[in-house]
Amino acid sequence: MTRGARLTVMGAGSWGTALAHVLARNGHAVTLWCREREVAEGIATRGRNPLFLADVDLPGGIVATSDLAAAAATPCDLLVWVVPSQFTRRVLTEAAPHLTHDVAVVSATKGIEVDTLRLMTGVFEDVLGPSAAGRLAALSGPSFAREVVAGMPTAVAAGSRSPELAHRVQGIFGSETFRVYTNRDPVGTQVGGALKNVVAIAAGAVEGLGLGHNTRAVIITRGLAEIRRLGMAMGAEAATFAGLAGLGDLVLTCTGGLSRNRSVGIALGQGKRLPDILAGMGEVAEGVKTAAAAHQLAQRHGVGMPIVEQVHRTLFEGATVKEAMENLMARPQKPEADFS
Repeated sequence: MTRGARLTVMGAGSWGTALAHVLARNGHAVTLWCREREVAEGIATRGRNPLFLADVDLPGGIVATSDLAAAAATPCDLLVWVVPSQFTRRVLTEAAPHLTHDVAVVSATKGIEVDTLRLMTGVFEDVLGPSAAGRLAALSGPSFAREVVAGMPTAVAAGSRSPELAHRVQGIFGSETFRVYTNRDPVGTQVGGALKNVVAIAAGAVEGLGLGHNTRAVIITRGLAEIRRLGMAMGAEAATFAGLAGLGDLVLTCTGGLSRNRSVGIALGQGKRLPDILAGMGEVAEGVKTAAAAHQLAQRHGVGMPIVEQVHRTLFEGATVKEAMENLMARPQKPEADFS
């Protein structure tokens, strides 16, 4: 385990706060950029984030600021990115002039940019230049923020084309309660982390409709097949989807009570309107925007994704959850090994 690193965490929602907690607990000096001034002031004066995980005492070693330029300019050994996917390009563009030109970045954001259909590492390459590709990593896996700060054993995956960077992330984040595995597949790591949120909406929706464990198991299993298909079409490795960033995160998000995306699905299944559901949420449910991106990516790559298609119809085209489930069950039957 590495100790004494200088780290900057960009984004102080629940997940950003939890990662800052992990890193400070590991003995690192952490600068935490908070979009809301009240969050930075609350951490500075009371040692708590007043908006996210508000009952959690943060360890010493975290310096919070709402000054984006100051946070970006703070010398660091690793920049940890936890800004929601649809805001990443704008915030990164503002921060980029202040960043050290060769700073290594690990993205812990789970989403796909809707306008460009870019993964987060792709957005970083767009903004920082193609030379940034070798110093980018993605961190993903089954990791509810509240359980992480409670010290419950958790394992995630760090994917990077640079084995040296993946191992550095492993050493910085790893602890007796937070285990980090490495891989060389940042694309698969990100695709799994993003698309599991879409499948979790579907899993929640059938639960809200009153259907049982059989149906949820179908959604999880066939949802994984869809994620794997699209990921491989985008250049990912098949094995990634059997691991923490694939199956592990999918199972957690489709079944766990702390899953925001599953909660969106449950409310849809109960007949509530999407605008009303989102208006009542304090944090971003990445799966809603990612459903639009995944639907477009499936068309671009010619990949069949019937669950994603039905989630898209339910979210954006006025279909009911009951209609979506009937459409899935009415599809022609085929061999399970037929991944088309």
